[in-house]
Amino acid sequence: MPEIKALKENMEKAIAFLQNDYLSIRTGRAHPGLVNDIKVEYYGTPTPIKQLANVTIPEGRVIQIAPFDKTSLKAMEKAILAANIGMTPQNDGTVIRLKLPELTRERRVELTKVLAKKAEDSRVVIRNYRRDTIELLKKQQKASEITEDDLKDLTKEVQDITDSHIKKIDEIYKVKEKEVLED
Repeated sequence: MPEIKALKENMEKAIAFLQNDYLSIRTGRAHPGLVNDIKVEYYGTPTPIKQLANVTIPEGRVIQIAPFDKTSLKAMEKAILAANIGMTPQNDGTVIRLKLPELTRERRVELTKVLAKKAEDSRVVIRNYRRDTIELLKKQQKASEITEDDLKDLTKEVQDITDSHIKKIDEIYKVKEKEVLED
């Protein structure tokens, strides 16, 4: 059934978006996702850092950015400062290092609230996909394209798919929340 396939694809995209969104939330640990999408003015074109440099994590709370073109170091440093990610770049002439400061307890609690909101937004997106698919199926039933029994079976299948995706969102949220709250 093409509607069910499209529903699954859309829900998977919503989950992938949430996971990607969570990468940009700073926990106590360094992660390349914190800087990958910062845009650097490179020969007049805003370009993501991940396309201009090798981003590594040499230690637990240090991000190291080694540009492929050393002339772009100053531009990268400027872009990182402009991105206001709460870290000051340290440029040694060949690489930029970013040291993550220790998170306070209050900041960790604030971050869990942000995580919860993002998870809830994703749940709403999933539920909207469910609603749209069920409406589409009801229209097909009214147009006699599917039977009432088919509608009942497909509606149950849509609900099962929705429940499994909401459960995935809850699991992703719990893992990220635990990561944020760890001291």
